Amino acid sequence: MMSFSAVREIAGLLRRSRRTLFITGAGISADSGLPTYRGIGGLYENRETDEGFAIEDALSGEMLRRRPEVTWKYIAQIERNCRNAGPNPAHAVIARLERELPCVMVLTQNIDGLHRAAGSRNLVEIHGDLHKLRCVACGHREEIVSLEGRSLPPVCPSCGGKVRPEVVLFGEMLPEDALGRFLEELSIGFDLVFSIGTTSVFPYIAQPVVQAIQAGVPTVEINPGRTHLSEHVRYQLPVGAAAALNEILVWYEREGSA
Repeated sequence: MMSFSAVREIAGLLRRSRRTLFITGAGISADSGLPTYRGIGGLYENRETDEGFAIEDALSGEMLRRRPEVTWKYIAQIERNCRNAGPNPAHAVIARLERELPCVMVLTQNIDGLHRAAGSRNLVEIHGDLHKLRCVACGHREEIVSLEGRSLPPVCPSCGGKVRPEVVLFGEMLPEDALGRFLEELSIGFDLVFSIGTTSVFPYIAQPVVQAIQAGVPTVEINPGRTHLSEHVRYQLPVGAAAALNEILVWYEREGSA
């Protein structure tokens, strides 16, 4: 259960915050009906692909180069699960706070594009966006609504070359532009940091929270499960993202009218 005193304190911190960071993972999209890829109820929970590969191998940069049809088969499966999903109240609350507070930044691991669809603009999609494609031969880029009706692997409409999704596959480097932009903002600092719906296993996802904890900056983790950060953050709300952010918003509005 949520501590309502904690929720009220978090809402007060939001009202006073000049620079707020939201770090989000697959859990924030759960209320949009999107499954996580691993874990309880995950899309690939405890099973291999049809070809006998671990999903991490099927969705790797090496597999895309060696057997692109395998990688694209599972990219298409993920896209099909994302299709017709829309932003949920958690995405909407964060987008609203960006409009109302001096500075709100979102660092997301998600490739579903739902933060952008909700209206977030100060956004770093560190793993890319499933709906953006790029030709590896001529550099042609396009943004798609879905892969329905497309040949797999897709071919470039300009030169007929190989096309890849603009996402970070397993074994690939993070995009320099996105990472550089985030590190620049992180160097300025934040006075309130949220970690929402992520297990924080990647160092670049956990480090901003750890850095905030070490600096005495208030930190909030919203996650129904426990992570290695749970006992260290100032506030841990063991519920889903939409329920927690909706309740925080209620108290945020009361703070504003007080």
